[in-house]
Amino acid sequence: MKSLFPLIVFFCASIPATAQEQRLVHQDVKRKFIVYTPASYATNPQQQFPLVINYHGGGMTMREQMLYTRMNQTAERENFIVVYPQGIKQDWNVNLERDSKESSDDIGFTEAMLARLKVDYRIDQRRVYATGLSRGGFFSLRVATELPHLFAAVAVVGAATPQTVIDQHAKPARIGVMHIAGTADTIVAFEGKAGHYLSAGESHRYWLKNSGVDGAPASERTADSDKRDDTEVTHQEQSRDGISVALVTVRNGGHTWPGADAFNVGLPLGRTSRDIDANAVIWEFLGKHRK
Repeated sequence: MKSLFPLIVFFCASIPATAQEQRLVHQDVKRKFIVYTPASYATNPQQQFPLVINYHGGGMTMREQMLYTRMNQTAERENFIVVYPQGIKQDWNVNLERDSKESSDDIGFTEAMLARLKVDYRIDQRRVYATGLSRGGFFSLRVATELPHLFAAVAVVGAATPQTVIDQHAKPARIGVMHIAGTADTIVAFEGKAGHYLSAGESHRYWLKNSGVDGAPASERTADSDKRDDTEVTHQEQSRDGISVALVTVRNGGHTWPGADAFNVGLPLGRTSRDIDANAVIWEFLGKHRK
């Protein structure tokens, strides 16, 4: 499976002045990423800031992920730094159907990028998070499994836990994990794909168990603020000892980022829910976790 998310073309302006493209060389390969700092970063020179790494979908670019998710607006409001890395050939080594050792070392790149960021920016090292769409979401779950000593929590959209992650890691470390999944997603099936990745519910239960919150009191809330979008959102969450695991189910939702601008590229991506702002929900979840 080359890519789980189709190429999206945006006709947008240049990168904002507060976002800067950075480069580094990892394993003799030139890599790049965009760093967005909120205005408060300059006005509070003694303050350390949380960091969210936002991985693009397959076939997308770092710039398209920034413009599509519009997470800069949330970073500005909530005072965190957001970084958009670029995958090789617009993809991530999610270890889904191939041997990760024979593909790009994106885990090593993430470690190198994070080390650079901690030198160049005032990063609160207890509050480093990952999020991503589709292939970027699958990769965020690899990050949760392989780099839990660096990340406090991850939140994924249109992605689930690969079977290879389960096979290769008998007991992942405790870490906060949120899934946002559409029941009508035709790219990454809500029901999962046998031998490849779990269903949304199975993936949620996997992290409940491995993060040690299975059996904790559960909270549930629903949202249907826009009756015209034909979607409804259910948010389930359980917490214990500072770790939370959540499943946000978007009934009739497609392979899309809730609250983002809907787009039409002639492909069956499905509905975009207007009942929640995914960025606000993601930050509410991520921001309460600490290493």
